[in-house]
Amino acid sequence: MTTPLLPQLGHRTLFPDLQPRVYLAHAAVSPVSTPVRAAVNAVLDDYARLGSGAFPPWIEQRQRLKAAIARLIGAEADDLALLQSTTAGLMALALCLDWQPGERVVLTQGEFPANVTPWQQAAKQFGLEISWLPQPRADAIAVWLDALEHALAGGRVRVVAVSAVQFQTGLRMPLAAIAGLCQAANAELVVDAVQALGAVPLDVQAQGIDYLACGAHKWCNGIEGAGFLYVAPQRIARLQPRMAGWLSHEDGLGFLFRGAGLLLHDRPIRRRADFLEIGNLSTASFAAMGAAVEVLESLGIAEIFAHVQPIVAALETALGARGFTSVRARDPQLQSCTLAVLPPADIALLTLFKQLTAAGVATSVPDGYLRLAPHWPNALPEVPFVLAAVDAALAAQRAPTVA
Repeated sequence: MTTPLLPQLGHRTLFPDLQPRVYLAHAAVSPVSTPVRAAVNAVLDDYARLGSGAFPPWIEQRQRLKAAIARLIGAEADDLALLQSTTAGLMALALCLDWQPGERVVLTQGEFPANVTPWQQAAKQFGLEISWLPQPRADAIAVWLDALEHALAGGRVRVVAVSAVQFQTGLRMPLAAIAGLCQAANAELVVDAVQALGAVPLDVQAQGIDYLACGAHKWCNGIEGAGFLYVAPQRIARLQPRMAGWLSHEDGLGFLFRGAGLLLHDRPIRRRADFLEIGNLSTASFAAMGAAVEVLESLGIAEIFAHVQPIVAALETALGARGFTSVRARDPQLQSCTLAVLPPADIALLTLFKQLTAAGVATSVPDGYLRLAPHWPNALPEVPFVLAAVDAALAAQRAPTVA
């Protein structure tokens, strides 16, 4: 019998089919590991063999997944709802908050649209006002915090929505400081964690986060179709079940498995975050997320974060010597596992991206930045290969054209 391979920091043995020589695109989509593939195959195998008989055990798997996610974020399993994605969590929250007309939502320029569009739609539907903060910069985070404090002083702010890590620049937002300002103004903090969770330590209680949404397919190493929403227990009473389905009721499954007389259409909606689990979701996606989170737990988020920092630092220093401009924060408390750089003025970004891809270096280019996002399988010895690919790309772009 083959012994399963164990995850190890700096080793990609769990990714035997990954084609890029160096994968630095975890901030976009994570490659699928051997344990994740095995979990998805186990779901398909069970449904192929058992049909509906496979449903109960895989529903139980979701409870184990909730417990594991709760451990990652410092929460309780009952405070989580499993949903399809970050966007699904934020949409549900924006629709179900007990809004009053004229309440304000504070948003930030440069945010990923998942944490903007739901609030804009809620503003139209419930008569809310949107206030905008400037895009946060690593060298001026105090200015952004001052702008937030000023916006809160204007009164009637219900929600401040922000990403834990900014998707273009990798700036790690000072969530505890933001939460402190929100609490002083009786506002609620909503965090999009998809660019953080899995590589950056998070603790919803210690950091004062009221709501947190995240998907599985980036730093959490899962696949699309799985995510969750955290609701602080003191906030659940503020949610209205405007999104509710057959699985939102207390004992919603009982009538299917425990005999006659249990099909009751007046059964109450649960007063827990999981009332947002309104119907059937992707069993395979949650199984994949469960396997991925198990790997993350075995490695430790703090250990992953510490492992990645020297890789990011080495890339930043070497790219700076080649004329790239880094927007990474100098303050370690504002650093994530993402390095975003601007290429030299004479270098075409999209061409560079294609050159690196062809050379076997996977990156991403959100909103005009070259984004390099190493994770736990990456290692320092990969850096010279990346730099050689960069050097070749720069030389190719700068080569004189023949008339």
